[in-house]
Amino acid sequence: MSYLFTLSAQLTFYIPYATSLKDKRQVCRSLIDKTRQRFNASIAEVDTQDIHQTLTLGIAVVSGDAAHARRSLDEIIRYMEEHTDAELTEVEG
Repeated sequence: MSYLFTLSAQLTFYIPYATSLKDKRQVCRSLIDKTRQRFNASIAEVDTQDIHQTLTLGIAVVSGDAAHARRSLDEIIRYMEEHTDAELTEVEG
């Protein structure tokens, strides 16, 4: 019998210099693209779509091993925090 482990997290970023939704989309697209190139994870903007300076992303990781799923999710969160100009303000999940 095989097992399936799914972990998810919601990350909220603050983008102080974003004065328009276009500024926010640039940060969002760049961060999602860079992260997807490096990791096999699902990432999407899940909330605060109309707020210029707040970006909320959802991340999902699926693995056959719970420890591997946790390590992967932690590594993705760390990577996203280090590879954007936005400030990670909250992690849920």
